[in-house]
Amino acid sequence: MAHCFKNLQMIGLTGCWVMLFLSCAAPKNSGALHEAGTSKSTKGLKDYYKNYFAIGGAVSPMALHTEEAGLILQQFNSLTAENAMKMGLVHPGEEVYNWSGADSIATFAKQNNLKLRGHNLCRHNQTPTWLFKDATGKQVSKEVLLKRLKDHITTVVSRYKGTIFAWDVVNEAISDKKDEYLRHSEWFNICGEEYIAKAFEYAHEADPNALLFYNDYNEIDPIKRDKIYKLVKGLKDAGVPIHGVGLQAHWAINEPNKEALVNMLEQFALPGLKVQITELDISVYPKEHNARGARQVDTDTLLTNEKEQLQIEKYKMCFKVFRKYRKMISGVTFWNIPDRSSWLDNFPVRNRKDYPLLFDKKLNPKKAYWEVINF
Repeated sequence: MAHCFKNLQMIGLTGCWVMLFLSCAAPKNSGALHEAGTSKSTKGLKDYYKNYFAIGGAVSPMALHTEEAGLILQQFNSLTAENAMKMGLVHPGEEVYNWSGADSIATFAKQNNLKLRGHNLCRHNQTPTWLFKDATGKQVSKEVLLKRLKDHITTVVSRYKGTIFAWDVVNEAISDKKDEYLRHSEWFNICGEEYIAKAFEYAHEADPNALLFYNDYNEIDPIKRDKIYKLVKGLKDAGVPIHGVGLQAHWAINEPNKEALVNMLEQFALPGLKVQITELDISVYPKEHNARGARQVDTDTLLTNEKEQLQIEKYKMCFKVFRKYRKMISGVTFWNIPDRSSWLDNFPVRNRKDYPLLFDKKLNPKKAYWEVINF
């Protein structure tokens, strides 16, 4: 407790919040049988899974200056910057770097002995347009763009060398179109497929000790999964310094089923390839892959017993499978911490409240939490 109090003081939290979070793991049902069912328990997800894999959460700099910090320290041993290290925020202009948000997360992780994942170095989205244009507004050449990519990666990775243990180097390069292999992003249109391998090479040069991941979503879909596999295996076979694949796991109450989850993990069980679940959340609405306008049914945004039960069963199944494949999974990271705020509150339906995580809006553990730790 003294250690947690010391760490919380460093970010300006009051002592009363310490006791709040050291007791937050207690279920309201006093008849709970598992060990954490006591207000005196200080165990968190990281403790229950210490012999399996690291447990992480995606955070914003602001969250570390609120009462969420106590929950993070109790429950997690790994962090990912949700947005603060993405190219658009950290490098908005050719000669401009904005380190404040990224630095605050790195400092928090270092002070509290948390592992830190870097997210991300190259993506089609949240990327500043200056990268692709010259002074006259014309598209730059392949040579210029690769030089800019190298400069960016070298600067960012070097800054956090020794603090960040793993990077999502290239994010979402695979196309969602069934008949298209790679996404026709500005990176691809200017550089072709080569930019992917180059990004990994630049990151490895900047920090030879960092683990380097390719990260993508919709990995449950067999067609897209085959394309992700093709890319990762091709990079490995070509001697590119890639160490693992990040499976985002933005799932829902109806997806995936156990067979699909097992098939996915089995396909990525390549020798020497690390697997991490990098952005886990489970929506309480059936999975939709494309944004759309609101419909009448979308006005029902309460977390009903039916929705909650389906989410409980999905989380229970997923972590049972994760535990079975612990030899290949080295980390599971949730995309955000409590249900207070989630990107799913705006996707696929804008302003529709979702409840995809293990902690509610008041930071209390939900029923699904107990199923995840009760094994």
